[in-house]
Amino acid sequence: MAFYFLPSPKEKIIKAALQEVPSRLNKDGKEEKREAQNMANRFRKHGKAYFEFITTPGIGPTNNVAEQAIRFIVIDRHVTQGTRSIKGRKSCERLWTVIATCALQGRSAFNFILKAVNAYFQDQPSPSLLPGSL
Repeated sequence: MAFYFLPSPKEKIIKAALQEVPSRLNKDGKEEKREAQNMANRFRKHGKAYFEFITTPGIGPTNNVAEQAIRFIVIDRHVTQGTRSIKGRKSCERLWTVIATCALQGRSAFNFILKAVNAYFQDQPSPSLLPGSL
């Protein structure tokens, strides 16, 4: 009785990407870089990572969470045209950090900034952004 190993869909896709993409040579015999060939090269380098989200719980198939986390920064820079100094850039970075961190923690960024300004003018220690510190 013979047993046959059936390749998984993942293995079939990687095999097709690596072995079944046609190669094109130019008039000098050098391989041309085409979209299909570029995809095959990506699979050669990162093929297993393409399927990591299927086999590892907690990993999503896209990077939407990261993109959503910085979207308001991109919009702010577009609307305000950014800053023209290092001091301005650092101020914006700090404010964006406060806004994003407070949003993740369900805290009011306005209240945090208000506490920070009051602490500054009263020579008190600034409030913390660490989780659980209110």
